[in-house]
Amino acid sequence: MHELSMADAIVRTVIDAAEKNDAVEVLEVTVEIGQLTLLNPEQIEFMLDVLSEGTILEGARFNLEVVPVEIECECGYEGVVEADELDHFAPVIKCPACGGHEFHVRAGRECNVKNIKIEKKD
Repeated sequence: MHELSMADAIVRTVIDAAEKNDAVEVLEVTVEIGQLTLLNPEQIEFMLDVLSEGTILEGARFNLEVVPVEIECECGYEGVVEADELDHFAPVIKCPACGGHEFHVRAGRECNVKNIKIEKKD
């Protein structure tokens, strides 16, 4: 259950950024979660709600954006590998054009706080 540690890191990151910007309240947080992280967005959202209780984050809206896997293959294919082509227990990715495994993953591994909307002190 690596969702708990990731949710904790997200909460700490957001609280730190909010405090550095003199926030009195965090209104909204947008988080990008790559498909290759194998993080469950519903579990992340639940844990974010639980971990934010009693903090400046309590009551904030969490927007979780799932980032699809994008590759650059040696065959020349550049694009998204559809989610239904992934085995969620042991992700094996292959190029949809040539079936090969020699490629660079451009997106889908990230777990980033993309945006934080705060209310500042008057």
